[in-house]
Parts: sequence; C-alpha cells; structure tokens
Amino acid sequence: MDAVKKVAKKLNLTKSYILLKDKQMNDATFVKNLHKTVKHVVENTQVKMQIEQMADIAHELGVLVDEDCPECQTAKTNADAITGKIKHIPKYKDTHLPLHGEIWKKLTFLEKEDYRLRKVGNQNIEMYKSDLHKEKEELRKEQNLYDLSEAMTCFISAISIPGIERSYFLKWMRMNLDNLSRQKLSGLREGYKNKKKSSENKEEIKEIDRQLSNSSLGIEHFFREMGQIYEASVSLPESSPSRQQFKHLPRLCAGLLLDGFPLELVDGDASNIPLRWVTDVLSQLNDLVSPKSKLLVVTVLGVQSTGKSTLLNTMFGVQFAVSSGRCTRGAFMLLIKVNENVKKELNCDFMLIIDTEGLKSPELAQLDNSYEHDNELATLVVGLSDITIINIAMENSTEMKDILQIVVHAFLRMKEVGKKPRCQFVHQNVADVSAPEKNLRERELLLEQLNEMTQAAARMEKKEENKSFTDVMEYNPATGNQYIPGLWNGSPPMAPVNAGYSEAVYELKKNVIQILVSSANDILEFTEWIRSLWNAVKHENFIFSFRNSLVADAYMRLCTEFNKWEWEFKKEMYSWTNDAEIKISNFGKVKSEVSDIEQLDSELQLTDLKCDACLELSKWERKLLENLDKYFKQTEGQLVEAYREDFANSAKSLRREMESSVHNQLTVATDIRKGMVEIDKIKVNHTKEGEKRVGALIEECHKKKVDMTDKKLDEEFDKMWNKMVKEQVLYKQETMDVIGNVFYYLRNNLSHKGSHVCQLLSKTKLQDCGKMPFKVSAEGFFNSTFYRLSKYFNWKDHVMVLQQIADGIIMDCSQFVKEKKGKKKQLPQHFHPGDPTHD
Repeated sequence: MDAVKKVAKKLNLTKSYILLKDKQMNDATFVKNLHKTVKHVVENTQVKMQIEQMADIAHELGVLVDEDCPECQTAKTNADAITGKIKHIPKYKDTHLPLHGEIWKKLTFLEKEDYRLRKVGNQNIEMYKSDLHKEKEELRKEQNLYDLSEAMTCFISAISIPGIERSYFLKWMRMNLDNLSRQKLSGLREGYKNKKKSSENKEEIKEIDRQLSNSSLGIEHFFREMGQIYEASVSLPESSPSRQQFKHLPRLCAGLLLDGFPLELVDGDASNIPLRWVTDVLSQLNDLVSPKSKLLVVTVLGVQSTGKSTLLNTMFGVQFAVSSGRCTRGAFMLLIKVNENVKKELNCDFMLIIDTEGLKSPELAQLDNSYEHDNELATLVVGLSDITIINIAMENSTEMKDILQIVVHAFLRMKEVGKKPRCQFVHQNVADVSAPEKNLRERELLLEQLNEMTQAAARMEKKEENKSFTDVMEYNPATGNQYIPGLWNGSPPMAPVNAGYSEAVYELKKNVIQILVSSANDILEFTEWIRSLWNAVKHENFIFSFRNSLVADAYMRLCTEFNKWEWEFKKEMYSWTNDAEIKISNFGKVKSEVSDIEQLDSELQLTDLKCDACLELSKWERKLLENLDKYFKQTEGQLVEAYREDFANSAKSLRREMESSVHNQLTVATDIRKGMVEIDKIKVNHTKEGEKRVGALIEECHKKKVDMTDKKLDEEFDKMWNKMVKEQVLYKQETMDVIGNVFYYLRNNLSHKGSHVCQLLSKTKLQDCGKMPFKVSAEGFFNSTFYRLSKYFNWKDHVMVLQQIADGIIMDCSQFVKEKKGKKKQLPQHFHPGDPTHD
C-alpha cells in the first residue's frame, strides 16, 4: 500500500484514479467496478496511438526496440515493398506467383496419371503415356514463358542476403502475410461452418475449400513458386540462360534449411512433392555439411488441431506454425543441429523434424478425395521417419486409428518399404498422473484393434504371415505410450500454462532419443529414400481411397461377389447371343424356312431379336441389382454403404455395354447371312461372267486364224483373268489393337494388387512377352521359412508347385484361344479370358 501511495503522489493521481478493495467489498463487486472503470478510460481517452508509435516513449524509458537495428529496418522495407502491393490475394497469386497455381496442379494430375493410368481405358498404353509426357512438356513450356515477377525478384534478392537481415525479412514477411490472410479467411471459415450443417452442400463446400486455398498466402507460397521456377528451368537445355540464371536456388534454400527455416516437403494444396526441387536442395545441403551428414528423422502425425505442432515446438525449441486458422496443407521439414555432447550418444549430426498438417481437416472431410490426400501424406512421412510420434487426442482417436490402418496396409503392398517404421503413441489432454496405470486396458484395446486391422490387410494381400501390428511397425506396448496433460490450466486465452505439460514432453523427448540411438542415415540416403517411397506411393492406385482396412477388405469382397454376378450375366448373354446367331445363320438352309425367308424382311427379323435381347438384358439387370440390395442389407454390406450408388451405376453401365455388344453381334450375324446370300449370287454371276469371257477369248483366238502355242494361250488367259479380278470390289477388314485390349483388361484385373504390381506392368511391354517359355523364379523362396520347412517335412517344392500352376494357366488360355480361332468368327469385346472369375 505504501508503494501505491508513493506512485500516486509522484504521478499526481487523485483518488478517482485509484481503486481499492477493502474488507467489506466482495470479489464480484470489485471486478464489476474494475470493468466499469477500464471501460470508461478506454472510451474517453483522447490520446490514442498504435504500438509502433510508442517507440519514442520506449526510448525515453530505456526500452530496446528491434526496429532501431538497421538490418531490421532494411528487412521491413523489403517485406513491405512486396506485401504492400497485395490488394486481392487470388489475383495477386495469379499475377505474381503463377507457376505453382493451376499449372502445377495439372502437372500433378498428369504425373500421378502416368503411374496410375486411371483414365487409360482401352487406349494403347504406350500412346497414352506418350501423350501424357507431351502434355507435361507443354505445361513446362508454358511455365517457362512467364517472366520472373517483380515480387519474386525482390523475394529472391532479399533471402540471398546472409545473416540477421534475412531472418528479419522472413519474420516481417510472415507477420504481414498472416495479417492479410486472416482478414479474408475469417469470413470464409464462418461460411464453412454454416454449410457444414447440411450434408447436401458438398459442391458448395468444395467451392469454399477452393476459396480458402486461393485466399491463403504465406511464405511457403513464395518458396513453392521458387521450386516451380527451378523445376521449369531444369526442363530447358543445359546451356539455356534461364537454366543458368536459377541453378543457384537449391543452394540458397539449403542455406536457409541449415539456418533453421522450414522447407515444404509435400505441397498439401496439390498433394505432390516437387521431387527435383526437394532432392536438389537436399543434395546441396549434403555438400554444405559434408562429411558431417548423418541425420535422424522424427515425424509427428495427428488429426488437425490436436497440438502436434505445439508438441514439436516444445520438444525441440522450433517454431512451426500453430494457428488453427492456417489453410496450408502438407508436410514441412526442419533441420536441427545436434549438440556435441548428444552427438556421440545418437551417432548423428542433425535431426530432421517433419511436421504434417491437414489430416482430417474439416474443409476436406466431405470431399471425394479426402481419404486419399490424408492416407498418401501419412504413408509417406511415416515411411521416411526413423520414429513417428502418433499424436492422439481422446476425442479423435478413431480417425487416427483409421489413418494408421491404411499406413500399415500400404506398407504391406509396397515392396519398396525396406525398413520397419517405429512409432510412439502420445495421448494428449490426459491430466491424471496415474493415467498409464488406469489406461492399461485402453492401450491393450488399441493394440487389439490395430492387430485386427493388420490381419484384415494381410488377408487381402495374401501375406498372412503378418499377424499383428508389430509385424509391420516397431512398437512396444509397454514403453510406446506417453500421456501428456493439456497445455492450459483452464480455457485460453486467459488461462495459465500448465507446467506439467513441459515436464511430460521432456520425458517423451528422453524416450524418443533413447529409441533413436544408432539408427542414423546420411542425407543422400534420405534423399534416395524420398524418391523411391514417393514413386511407390504414386503407383498405389487402390488402398488410399478407403477410410480404413476393414472398409477396404469389405470392398474387395463386394467386388469379388459383383464379379461373379457380372460373369454370370455375361455368360448367359453370350449363350443367348450364340443361339440367336445360329438361328440367323440357319435361315434359308431348311426347306420349310425358305418360304418364310422370302416373305419376311430380314430387318424385321433383326428388330424382333433385338427386342428379345432387351427383355433378356432387363431380366439380368434386375437380378444383378437385387443381389446388390441383398448384399447391402447384410452386416458386412453396411461398411461399404457409401459405394452402393457406384455399384448400381456399374450394373446399369454393364447392361448398356452388353446391349450395345449384343445388338452389334446380331447386326453382324444378319449382315454375314446377307453376305453369304450375296456371295452365292456373286459366285453364280462370276461363274457366268468367267464362262462368258473365256468363250469370248476362244472366239477371239479363232478369229485370228493363227495357231497359238500353249504359252501364248496362257498369257492371253492370265491377261483376261487379271483384268477381271481388278474390276472386283474387295472388302477390307479393320485391324484391332489386340495388345492394347489385353493390356486394358490386365490392368483392370490387377488394379487392386498394390503399387509394386502397377510398377511391373508399367515397365512391361506385352508384345515382348511369351517369346520364351515362362519359368517361375526361385529368388526369395530359398530364404523363406516355408521353403526350409518344406525341405524338412518333404513337402512339395513351392517353386515346382507354382510352375505347375503357371503351366496350367498358359495351357488353358492357349486352348481357349484355339477354340475361338476354330470358330472363325469375331470374339465379342466383353468376353475375355482375363475376367477375374474366369482365371
């Protein structure tokens, strides 16, 4: 109290400026008086100023001001020169950052399509790939037509200045851009909340997501543009001035990475890695630090807004963005230099921290490709890491388990995953210190669920030796769980920070470091790992589109059932069409039918058969749809309820395809029958014409009254015959792309078999197959447990069994082709030996 009186006297404060709480006043009354006084002061203060204008007062009070530093002032000027011209963010990005926008997204689509071939249909595979490459080249040319914008020129120039000025510049840029984006994003997020209330607003939500992406502008967008400028330049010839102009960019970015600035690994807006840019940056980083290039990779994976960035920031003292209002999606990596005392323990020089954003984000939750985006990202970062911290908040543990199941499933399918990923579960917002003991049953239940999912995935992939989650990922249930209390004691923003949070995070850090001992790789190995793993992810064409492995398994079983119904449909219609063709071909061959043929128009007969075909097709379509309805009423069918409409559309599409095929075959059969009648007429007419011309030739020879030798007669006959043949109009049959058709059905049938199979198909040319006898390779079997056991128990040699199966399949296919060839008629497009149920 004495201190307050002293200050009041020094500042000449009257009693009206001082609020005192005596013993008679309760807390509620005191708070009410305090609110009233503060409100009065704020509303009636005449002198108001911005914080920046208080610098002079700070100087008088001896407070240091960052802006007084010349480097800070220059950096602020450079940042304001760029951000000051931003009036409309989407237009600014289109004008000043054009390369990483729509062109980059189109390149991403073409790049993935080159691996997955989802839209190839029955086109020639080599021609289709060639067209994709030409489109990519055209897009790169389009990128190279753009001049370097003024904004990018200033940005590259500013980050090229080493030292503290570059740090100030990036800080000012971040603050300025966050302020600009926040103004626009708040309104869009409010619109999203309103649309989310209705499940019928999917298209409108897509539009809001597009606007959120377009209205978000951060430093990462400038670095994305840098990456695309570089990737476009390396598509030019080595001697090109543009290529020479930008070849220093990877080294520049490597320097930033070494200084502790994050680099975007995965562009979340395009769901792609600018592979050439990232690998060249890491290559330059290796040159800068070599020979001290050993690193350990730590990743945190979690659902959006669960505190994963805060967790990394607390563990490693870094500054990943933690605002839930950010729209940037993807993965960022940040390099931390290891202290000398820790370096000996970890046997590494650096730690690379990967932070992911966007998993299960509300903006993406209702979009068609949301599962694919999250599952691709999660599989990639887990595969790249020496240890993955799985961040689970109690309210969203189901979503995190779903993603983890897909990651496990993807690893089972991808041959390239040569190491066993390690994981550590972090359970957030668990306040009780006795949580580890109390949650023992919950941990056991989590492991049981993950084991169940792993077994379902292993059954699908025919890899049933993987019976538990720990067969695929390294995880110790006893030590692999950490319980962390909430960051705040109460509700922010006024709540104090919970001291127990930092203590728990420190314990987690010690545990992670202990797990990481002696597992480092060098930077170049990590770079090659990015390249091979990303190629494997791009080849994966099936599993990423599902919520979890149980849904994927149920979908596969539904596909199997649907294929059986489809095959029955096709087989019955094939049999019906055969009978109809026989009926058409027999018209006129039996005497009793001759008069009918003469009286009935063949076109009318064809129309009747087409009507009968439509009735038969409708019957089988109804049966197929009824089978689907029965399946979806089962318990298993409920897992794939979301795909009901897709399968119903497939049934309707099959009916249309079959209808077109049957009608074409009936038309062809009728035309063939008409053609046979026409051929008979042609034969009669040609015989008459031949006799007539031979008679004319003989008469002409007689008129010459010259004895002609046999040779001369032959010459005259050949001349007459050749002239007669040339006058005939011959039918030319259209050629079919057999290789293209076979490849189309082969890809369809093997599309669910994983990325490795897709890669093998992409590298295979069917026209080169079958030239040598097929032999099953023994590679891999001699190292397998099964092979050793088979030798011990005198079981059949596994290689021999597989060779017998392969020989049987080849023999069946050869016999099938031989039978169809013997019938001397065109095989319908829809009937092929490559059908999954006809193998």
